Amino acid sequence: MTTNDVWPIRKRQLQAYMEEQGIDVAIITSPTHVYYFTGFHCDPHERFLALAIDVRSGAETLFVPLVDRLAAQQQADVSRIVAVSDTDNPYDTLRANTVQPSSIGLEKNFVSLAAAERLTAIFPDARLHDLEPAILSLRMKKTEEEIAKVSASIALIEQVMAHAVKHAAIGMTELDLTAELEYQMKRLGADKPAFESIVLTGARTALPHGHPGPTPIRPGDLVLIDIGVKAQGYCSDITRTFIMGEGTREQERIYETVLAANEAAIRAVRTGAPISVLDDTARQIIASRGYGEYFPHRVGHGFGMDIHEAPSIHGENGMLMEPGLLFTIEPGVYVPQIGGVRIEDDIYIASDGSARVLTSFPKRLTRIG
Repeated sequence: MTTNDVWPIRKRQLQAYMEEQGIDVAIITSPTHVYYFTGFHCDPHERFLALAIDVRSGAETLFVPLVDRLAAQQQADVSRIVAVSDTDNPYDTLRANTVQPSSIGLEKNFVSLAAAERLTAIFPDARLHDLEPAILSLRMKKTEEEIAKVSASIALIEQVMAHAVKHAAIGMTELDLTAELEYQMKRLGADKPAFESIVLTGARTALPHGHPGPTPIRPGDLVLIDIGVKAQGYCSDITRTFIMGEGTREQERIYETVLAANEAAIRAVRTGAPISVLDDTARQIIASRGYGEYFPHRVGHGFGMDIHEAPSIHGENGMLMEPGLLFTIEPGVYVPQIGGVRIEDDIYIASDGSARVLTSFPKRLTRIG
């Protein structure tokens, strides 16, 4: 499948769902979903962005801010583009370019109450339907073309992680190292960090989602680095934990426990088995070594164009693993006063049912500095 084939196929899949559900017009306003269906991405800020797909006529219209018209013309796979200036009323423009529908499909979790009220004002007889579950279901199954983009994003962030190993030093603060790594992300071609970078040291590594601060790296500290980038519209996500210098036997024991849980959960990936098996497998190993109370989060999450997507990899998820799923495996142990260890890899279930580990950065315990 070539890039040019992707956008029409996705739109046809959405239109088939709309026909089944009796939805006349989809009005898609999430920039991520506009990109997913057209190949065009922009950040409209407060301006109006919408993809309108009318199954009655097959018409598809992309409404973009006037400042983004040229970019849309160059990038968007769509039959018609309507530019909306800063002085236009975008809802008047939408109404003027849309045959009155009896039903409208929206993204319920993205559309604000104010936007929904304005839509019902211009289309008073239309029923509103939530399209988001159907769109997210489409997005959950990744194609090989998408995985190629994810893999490129991972290759980039692993270069950044390698830079961290070489440049982290005693006395450098968490913020110092974060700034250096985010500079490298941009220098290597990332669009932006995929999420707020996590760089923690010492006892602060026991904060699973701690924020980098002015704490300096000291001899014997654990150093936890959880980073990712967005490139070509797709995210990467990797965590590695290091020891600055020699460290302690207890730190080693925590690391060995998390590594064993990570590797066992990856081995448990198999089509037809429930997703819950992955969390259970990692949790059992961590509990058996006395750290059960220190593993407070699910073992992983789906990702793709967003850093957190379906499926959620937790012990209550009975969904069966199947080809196309992309997710993280990231067990962790976080002991107050000692610190935390998390090891995160990115996993894809290929079309033949095999589990493909996309991350390749070494996981052996590494002492830096």
